[in-house]
Amino acid sequence: MLELRRLGYDHPDAQALTSRLQAFYTERYGGGDDDPTDPAQFVLPDGVFLVGYLDEVPVATGAWRVVGEDRLGTTRTAELKRMHVVPEAQRRGFAGEVLLALEESAREAGIEALILSTGLGQPEAIAFYGRHGYEPIEGFGHYAGMPLNRCFGKRL
Repeated sequence: MLELRRLGYDHPDAQALTSRLQAFYTERYGGGDDDPTDPAQFVLPDGVFLVGYLDEVPVATGAWRVVGEDRLGTTRTAELKRMHVVPEAQRRGFAGEVLLALEESAREAGIEALILSTGLGQPEAIAFYGRHGYEPIEGFGHYAGMPLNRCFGKRL
């Protein structure tokens, strides 16, 4: 069973998993995610950073942060970030658990919609978000207009 904990972005377990995610991005895209990230963005009421533990071993992450852009006809929108399950823990439904917990915490914080950015090099992510009700939206943020970038959103 996955245990989810709210931690700071700068917590050692969060940083270790973020490093593994950056290595994954480098493998898929030839480089890491250089979207500017401030740890303070992932502290309530402006955000949340979750780490999922399996038998006390950190295996999953996911986060949201409030964005200044209104999207999907809402007044409070947040961006999903750092969704990742380490390869040795994949295919057990953990990503879905993290996503549901993020959606719940966002609703509790008054967020009305979640948006996200992923890439064509991650067809698994594109399919995952589609299965969870996320629909294509116009590009936004740091990677807007990049040919490999794909953005999705969902009203909560």
